[in-house]
Amino acid sequence: MTNKPAPIDFPSKVGIFWYSEFWPMRGAQEAAREIEALGFGSLFMPEASGKEALVQSAAFLAGTERLVVGTGIANIHVRIPSAAETGGRILSALHPGRFVLGLGVSHAGFMEHATGGAYVKPLSMMRSYLERMNAVPPEVEPGAARPARRLAALGPKMIELSGNGADGAIPYLVTPGQTQVTRSILGADPWIVSEQAVAISGDRADQLRRARAHLGMYLQAPNYRNSWLRQGFDESDFVPGGSGRLVRALVGMGMLLWMSSGMFLIV
Repeated sequence: MTNKPAPIDFPSKVGIFWYSEFWPMRGAQEAAREIEALGFGSLFMPEASGKEALVQSAAFLAGTERLVVGTGIANIHVRIPSAAETGGRILSALHPGRFVLGLGVSHAGFMEHATGGAYVKPLSMMRSYLERMNAVPPEVEPGAARPARRLAALGPKMIELSGNGADGAIPYLVTPGQTQVTRSILGADPWIVSEQAVAISGDRADQLRRARAHLGMYLQAPNYRNSWLRQGFDESDFVPGGSGRLVRALVGMGMLLWMSSGMFLIV
């Protein structure tokens, strides 16, 4: 096995982040086929308290033809490094150019409640996890390249690790300006898969209500609050549902148009 990642062939630079865990899997596959038919290039799904992310990825890959499927993210606390690596190799071998293994450290409160384990030194834990993935021998899935890896990276040190220990970053709930910061740290080559929440349809009041509902649980997470502080917000922005300034900076609101050259949000 080479240290180079399996190459990824994104049909489009615009994709979908979708929390699909509570959908029946056959229905979720139908939705993935619709996403592909609409011209989106990728589908990334989180891993929270429901379905296992690599199993979901296998189902989405099998149910579509060209769509790139990625974990956004697979939680490193819930599987050993060799399982993440070998699972990624198998999916990359079965669906060349179509699988991205996104990895993340999750959140202290969630992990302590869900697993009963301690949440310690996330940066060093991620670095060790990647090293142990690299140690999986090539005889496991012979001939397969290692899976393309992206890290959930908000702080500067994790962003740096996403470039020198993985193949790029998945910034979540950040402003476009923070994506520029991530690019300045990583340089020109690594992929950056930035999530951009949008609230479409309905009037402005309804869009604002749904945007605040989306941000509600994230406002309780120190990882995100610290990220927003670095991006120039302050404690006054962390009111229930988020201040108007925070919500409008993180969630696009307006009418969404899909054209051959890309996606446009008309505000």
